[in-house]
Amino acid sequence: MRYPAEHKQQTRARIVRAAARRFRSRGGEGAAISDLMRDLRLTHGGFYRHFDSQEHLFAEAFTVGLEQVSERLILAAEAAPRRGELKALIDAYLSLEHCDDMANGCPVAALMAEVTRRPAATRRAFQQAVRAHIARMARYLPGQTDEQRQRTAVMLFSGMAGTLNVARALTDEGRRRVLEDARIFYLKAVGG
Repeated sequence: MRYPAEHKQQTRARIVRAAARRFRSRGGEGAAISDLMRDLRLTHGGFYRHFDSQEHLFAEAFTVGLEQVSERLILAAEAAPRRGELKALIDAYLSLEHCDDMANGCPVAALMAEVTRRPAATRRAFQQAVRAHIARMARYLPGQTDEQRQRTAVMLFSGMAGTLNVARALTDEGRRRVLEDARIFYLKAVGG
């Protein structure tokens, strides 16, 4: 039985979304392709109709995961009152909910150490995804030029991702405290 072309695209998207959640929650090595495909009720062999390798899926899942986080941050910023966009963005990223939901959270915070050990092609995909995320964030940051806003966005995002990673390793009270202190610090640091 032949499926329409959009069926293949929908299946691929399902695989990527599921892998993005799984990689973030379990790490790149904790997400076996056979388990992923079984959980999606797809065949292991069917995986190779969509991807060359697990590495290929990892790179795409990372990109999709970061796009999902970007969308949520932009929605938070756009729902904020005028001049409160940056605060809303920082509050959303450094929220307890985001911290506690690793499977749907920022893949940079969840997978950064792992990405550094990946092949160059994966690191290039990571770099491209992060650049796109930074560009989306930068429009909410103060600065006289796009270049200034981009530089500030790089530092802000790097710091917040590190904060989120540290907070995830702490107990509930320590986690809350780190996130709260970081929200105050980053808002002051970028002049929001």
